[in-house]
Amino acid sequence: MPTHSETRVMPYTAAQMYDLVADVARYPDFLPWTAAARIRSRADRGDGATVMEADLVISFKVFRERFGSRVTLWPATMRIDTEYLDGPFQHMRSNWAFRDREDGGCDVSFFVDFAFRNAILQKLIGVVFDEAMHRVVRAFEDRARALYGTG
Repeated sequence: MPTHSETRVMPYTAAQMYDLVADVARYPDFLPWTAAARIRSRADRGDGATVMEADLVISFKVFRERFGSRVTLWPATMRIDTEYLDGPFQHMRSNWAFRDREDGGCDVSFFVDFAFRNAILQKLIGVVFDEAMHRVVRAFEDRARALYGTG
C-alpha cells in the first residue's frame, strides 16, 4: 500500500496555499491525470469545518476511473483531510497542513495513503508511484506560481 509524505517550504502564505488545495473543482486545470472534478455537495458542519463530497475522474493511459471522496476543510487550523467514499480504491486518505513561517512563506505538509482494488492498477502505480507523487506536488507548486507569482 503506497504512502507518501513530504513537507515543502513555499514562498506564499498558508492561507494562499490552503485556498489553492481547497479548490477541488479546479484540479482538472492543473493536476496531472485529473480529467474531471465535480462537487457533489458542500455543507458547513457547524464546528468550524466545511465538508465537501467530490468526484474526481483520473485518467492514466488506458485506465479511466471515477472516485468519490469526502473533503473536510478546517480553515481555522489550515488543514484539509480527505477520505475515500467510492470508486476503484480499497482505501484512500490524504491530509494537507499549512503553517505560516516567521521568516515568511509557509510550510506545506502532504500525506497520502491508498491502495487500488484492481491488482493491475496497483502494480502499475507501484512502478511509478514516487515519480507520480512528485509530479502531483510540483503541479500544486506550479499552480501557486501561476496564481500568486514568484513569491
